[in-house]
Amino acid sequence: MTNRTLVIVNATGRQGASLARVASAVGYSVRAHITTKLSEKDGAVAKELRELDNLEIVQGSLEDDQLVSQLFVGARRAFINTISWGDEVAIGKALANAAKKAGVQHYVYSSMPDHAVFNKGWPSLPLWSCKFTVENYIRQIGLPATFVYAGIYNNNFTSLPYPLFCMKLQPNGSFAWTAPFHPDKPLPWLDAEHDVGPAVIQILKDGPQKWSGHRIGLAYQLLTPRQVCEAFARGLRRPCSYKRGPITVEVPIPSGYRSQLEGIEELFGKCEAPYFGPDIEAPKEALGLWEGYRGMEEYAREVFPLEEAANGLTWMH
Repeated sequence: MTNRTLVIVNATGRQGASLARVASAVGYSVRAHITTKLSEKDGAVAKELRELDNLEIVQGSLEDDQLVSQLFVGARRAFINTISWGDEVAIGKALANAAKKAGVQHYVYSSMPDHAVFNKGWPSLPLWSCKFTVENYIRQIGLPATFVYAGIYNNNFTSLPYPLFCMKLQPNGSFAWTAPFHPDKPLPWLDAEHDVGPAVIQILKDGPQKWSGHRIGLAYQLLTPRQVCEAFARGLRRPCSYKRGPITVEVPIPSGYRSQLEGIEELFGKCEAPYFGPDIEAPKEALGLWEGYRGMEEYAREVFPLEEAANGLTWMH
């Protein structure tokens, strides 16, 4: 591989930061895009990015046509994980066009399904369907691309009162998780910070000759909600229980995320649809890319208390 320049869009996100760490360590020249200027208040990820070898930071809005047109120049590989910075479909299409014009040879795009495409009785999730639209556009323009579908982040769990993945601390010191998922239906799980980087590096190493046009379910464990709580109980050495129930919103959230939560409640709670849709299976292909994953019990034991402490919580002391 003579050209080792790798563009990462959203390099401070969990997926992008994971890849930046690994790519810089194995000798890629990383061009890391971020939307806002890094500062000390941005925390550990921002500090780490500034200290990584072989990494150049590109800062600016992805609605800036000039920035997007220059982002991929001289690069042959790219990893894209957009979030709701604006019109995500327009941004996704512009990035793909710029990458194709620059001659990118392998474009790894973090996508998600639009369930309504597969079943008219299933709702579209607004924060996912836009990614699926962009995926189809990437296919239409002939950009050599691989599409990774991330499982539920282990790191979503918190004892803070955020909706859907609140592992609520009880007065007796135990934890309880309430969500609309069937208690015995397996869901795909991913420790994004630990496992996205090594998996994507292997995808890039294998190249488009193996993975072009392919969808990969990036998840390393299939666990039911009950099994998740059992893993937490073992990891934390505290009781942890699961209860099926509606999503409760106790803190202010953006309107777009509220619509996403309402869709999740219907799609996975009422309809019990498969998380990735009907066409993607996990974790076989993910394990073929990277076997050293961090499972839920290890996450609960080694990482969850650290993340809770970083949020100012003290229950672990």
